[in-house]
Amino acid sequence: MNAPDLPLFGDADTAARLTERLARLDAAKLLRLAIEDLFPGKIAPVSSFGADSAVLLHMVAQIDKATPVLFIDTGVLFAETLSYRDALVAALDLRNVITIEPEPAALSAEDPERFLWASNPDRCCEIRKVIPLAKALDGFEAWITGRKRFQAQTRAGLALFEADGGRIKINPLAGWSSDDIEAYLAAHALPRHPLVAKGYPSIGCIACTTPVKPGEDPRAGRWRDKGKVECGLHTQALDAVSDR
Repeated sequence: MNAPDLPLFGDADTAARLTERLARLDAAKLLRLAIEDLFPGKIAPVSSFGADSAVLLHMVAQIDKATPVLFIDTGVLFAETLSYRDALVAALDLRNVITIEPEPAALSAEDPERFLWASNPDRCCEIRKVIPLAKALDGFEAWITGRKRFQAQTRAGLALFEADGGRIKINPLAGWSSDDIEAYLAAHALPRHPLVAKGYPSIGCIACTTPVKPGEDPRAGRWRDKGKVECGLHTQALDAVSDR
């Protein structure tokens, strides 16, 4: 499939035009177009290796197993997540998983006891996730997320393409339902994150992730009682992030 005949800039107009032109493509075809034609060599999926990450990563592996995959290791993830990452990388034969970590100096200065999450969860996410990813995306023109509209009210209006400062952010699974996810996982016999069976449909850092109750949004267990539902990766332009 050929790329749309339009100039690609990391702005809202380009994102809107791509969304309009490519809305009817299924997720796998959209990903292939983005990786091979729209942003060749300048695009990377960002994966948490969380509850349903296997879906997006399986699609990427079918296109090019050497596609760079960015993984943010905050230093306070569940051991199950790290084990799942290793198992999924092996199962899908992913050949270019790049682990991103927070700066040791920032942790030493602001979170030496690993308790910043309790007093300032926004800053904790910033130094452990947002700033490291902002630096890692330098040189990329686009990045891919696994976000879906059904996950939370904050994501209900999610578009296929978004402007992220000077980059384009792509959400190929935006319109998928939880049933779509389950069907894909089953159809391809993909391994599941071990915490899903224990009531964790969305999995982040240990201190800020709890099981979800029946009837709650899948992300209700993230930062419970903190008045926070997003880590910050998707609420600001990453090219404008600084260390402060």
